[in-house]
Amino acid sequence: MNPVLYIVIPCYNEEEVLPITAPMFLEKIRSLTEKGKISENSRVLFVNDGSKDKTWEIIQNLSKQDEHYRGICLSRNRGHQNALLAGLMEAKDKCDITISIDCDGQDDINAMDQMVDEYLNGCDIVYGVRSSRKKDSFFKRTTAQGFYKLMAAMGVETVYNHADYRLISSRALKEFANFKEVNIFLRGMIPLVGFKSTSVYYERNERLAGKSHYPLRKMLALAFDGITSLSVKPIRLITAFGTIVAFLSFVGIIWSVVIAIIGKSVAGWASLTSILCFLGGVQLMSLGIIGEYVGKIYLETKQRPRFIVSERTYNEDENGEK
Repeated sequence: MNPVLYIVIPCYNEEEVLPITAPMFLEKIRSLTEKGKISENSRVLFVNDGSKDKTWEIIQNLSKQDEHYRGICLSRNRGHQNALLAGLMEAKDKCDITISIDCDGQDDINAMDQMVDEYLNGCDIVYGVRSSRKKDSFFKRTTAQGFYKLMAAMGVETVYNHADYRLISSRALKEFANFKEVNIFLRGMIPLVGFKSTSVYYERNERLAGKSHYPLRKMLALAFDGITSLSVKPIRLITAFGTIVAFLSFVGIIWSVVIAIIGKSVAGWASLTSILCFLGGVQLMSLGIIGEYVGKIYLETKQRPRFIVSERTYNEDENGEK
């Protein structure tokens, strides 16, 4: 029996590109069905992440035009990671496999064929990985590669040059549903599930329409969230650095006492001010990093829902056919 596939697509203010890419996703469903790789009950699931434009209206119209289109609307904007999670959790009991992909058309949709093949060969997770970054600007390429290297240096397990284009089986998703943290970084959390996995490689295209919703500011925020959500290495680095500074300070105290005893001490306002400023800066930076962890603990203890679905284009009790 062929597996039921749900293509999960988070959308935020995508009214320009959605009419272009939606038919592409539908055509891919039909193509995979005709090749006998997936069930005809497969669907395209859009997740409206509190868009302020006509994105949800477009999704509703698409759902009326073809039964293969489905959509859910979150009660407010929750960010890309939470919107993607909402779609995956919505789909996990309705399908055998999901493929998550962005709405902008940059990820090569034809890589889905190989992803499904790898699933049929026994893989529960298949990562879509960029084969190169030749089309990126020097700044974009440098910052993106620095992002993955930083994550690796901080001990966060990620797949290099992989974003959120991936296939996950329903079996893996059901286990992933047991991860209850509020601060989520899917690129680092999915590998923690385990199961057999592999990667497929593809060339990334230019955005088909509209503008990117992931500027440098959001990339930096995502990196920081990923590090503080999945690694305690920054706190350990603070501890190590604090130990080194404390040791050097102890040596400095002994040195100053010796100099004072032999009568060669000289008033040094500049050196004293520099040392105080340095130590004060280190302490404030350390407190800030520790504060980030405390803040995340605070949010986790509240156990607030990570997303709330306000509308669906289909009956909530409709579980689909597998």
